[in-house]
Amino acid sequence: MSSFNWYSNSKDSNRDNHDTTSPYLSPLFTSAADLQLRFLCPSDLDQVKDLCKEWFPIQYPEAWYRDITSDPRFYSLAAVYQSKLVGLLIAEVKQSDAINKEDKGILDGRMYSNCTVGYILSLGVCSTFRRQGVASLLLDSFLNHVTQSENQICKAIYLHVLTMNSAAIRFYEKHYFRLHSFLPYYYSVDGKFFLLRGGHGGSDARSFDKLYRYCCQGCGSRANSSFCI
Repeated sequence: MSSFNWYSNSKDSNRDNHDTTSPYLSPLFTSAADLQLRFLCPSDLDQVKDLCKEWFPIQYPEAWYRDITSDPRFYSLAAVYQSKLVGLLIAEVKQSDAINKEDKGILDGRMYSNCTVGYILSLGVCSTFRRQGVASLLLDSFLNHVTQSENQICKAIYLHVLTMNSAAIRFYEKHYFRLHSFLPYYYSVDGKFFLLRGGHGGSDARSFDKLYRYCCQGCGSRANSSFCI
């Protein structure tokens, strides 16, 4: 893939002209062999659903797809090639007091007041576009967002990765995320879903044995960050 040329996104490519209530600014996006970045919109729902079914061993509820394609609280970014979605990053920035109980340890207790954290729910790229920098482009856009001056109260970015997903683990470690802890019996598969950020869930499913929780702390200055280990 050729080198990327950066320029500002037009509002027409964003979520229904990008809802002015959204806390997220239009991302930079690239034009290189017709590859672009834009926010998801409701008309993307069916394509997003197909991609998630292909990429992830989890059946997400319908409400989740509606939320990530329409709710401005989600940083739902797509890489688009010739009008087709080829990569997705779904994330959110939330108040530290909204962190789930099992994730409370990502911050020092003294840091919980008046700060936010970034949580990456999902990141995936079509197989033919992997190892070409698309995932890094999506991740860097979100990291750039949370390190902007108006987001200096964002103290950490975290995510969850299955222990069996060695490629994802290497990817996040390359981007300065470090293992924080193991979470046994966290995700569920076989057609059901247990724990998903946003409150949606299911039951009666087999659970994976362990889940990595990765964390990158010190968002204000990534080059000199201290990391959760």
